[in-house]
Amino acid sequence: MKYMLLIYGNTETWDALDADGIETVYAVHREILAETRASGELLASDGLTIDNARVVRLKDGVAAVTDGPFVESKELLAGYYLFECTLERATELAARLPEARYSPIEVRALTEPIKE
Repeated sequence: MKYMLLIYGNTETWDALDADGIETVYAVHREILAETRASGELLASDGLTIDNARVVRLKDGVAAVTDGPFVESKELLAGYYLFECTLERATELAARLPEARYSPIEVRALTEPIKE
């Protein structure tokens, strides 16, 4: 099964991670990346920037575009991992992320692809 770990955060999260020592935070991510690459579980991973982010909604059939990524939330999506593993393993990996001490990490199963 494929699971996506969605990493959320806000200014307080980033400040706390900086206080922990950002190199220590990156070291944990590098460890998880190396471990899951070696095991074949890692499918993709990236951080997300807010530069040039947009929110697009349709209003009366017309695209309404605003600066994003803010969609009325206190936390924004900051990055993700995509693994092929069990739910238990995805949960264990999510708990190891440094951000989990300060912000939620969602573990979500991917749906089956839409058949053409």
